[in-house]
Amino acid sequence: MKFENANVLITGGASGIGRIMGRMALEKGAACLIIWDINPQNIASAVKELSNNGKVKGYVVDVSRNELVTEGYAKVMNECGEIDILINCAGIVTSNKTFDRQTADEIVRTMNINTIAPMLVTRVMLPGMIRRNRGHVCTIASAGGMLSNPKMSVYAASKWGAIGWSDSVRIELQDMKSDVHITTVAPYYINTGMFDGVKSRIIPILKPEYASRKIIRAIEKNKTFKGIPFGFHFIRFWQAILPTRVFDWLFGEVFGIYHTMDAFTGRKNSRTAVTKAS
Repeated sequence: MKFENANVLITGGASGIGRIMGRMALEKGAACLIIWDINPQNIASAVKELSNNGKVKGYVVDVSRNELVTEGYAKVMNECGEIDILINCAGIVTSNKTFDRQTADEIVRTMNINTIAPMLVTRVMLPGMIRRNRGHVCTIASAGGMLSNPKMSVYAASKWGAIGWSDSVRIELQDMKSDVHITTVAPYYINTGMFDGVKSRIIPILKPEYASRKIIRAIEKNKTFKGIPFGFHFIRFWQAILPTRVFDWLFGEVFGIYHTMDAFTGRKNSRTAVTKAS
């Protein structure tokens, strides 16, 4: 899918890799970049910065609330037109607590943002793409959706759900013989601040520019699935052939993945509550 002359909407697009991918989309000739985020200050900063590269519109939208997603999309349709490329990038991780210490609010909030929100956002935009027989939906999941990891059980569950949903929609579109494409992305930890404190013994933490470039390229090539780094494509293979204890020892202890969240702190800024789309 080409970015040139396309309307591109990125959720969580005011910071992190969402903001970087927005810049890259404009550099590739996007007609309009639409940013959905919950932080008004970040949106204003991103719009100001990225407007040097092309047309940018920013909207405060809580993507976990269906009525606000619907309201926000109506405004986008009126001001920008239909979306050609959707990148579901908004996501959260709340803590490194074991599951027995998770609160009901943390569970619901994580599932709402990481799993349900991409469904709600895609649901309002996909019918138009199908009708035009043109479009692309990219969902940023996580390597945590492929590899169980202690101290992030709810986050892992939310990303497993996102991967299963996204790839199921891909097959549905394939059965329709539609020219609308789906890309599911499962990156390792990315150094954006979201996972501050994470320690990775062998596998390097990804640089935001590198990860963003890989995702943009996957969309351009209509890749169905993109693991970053490439080795994560083979996780299912190793799970299938290795006994559970051996797999846990190799990935958990030798690679150290099961201990990556031990010193997790996350971003220090407080939660921002948003009640309307604007």
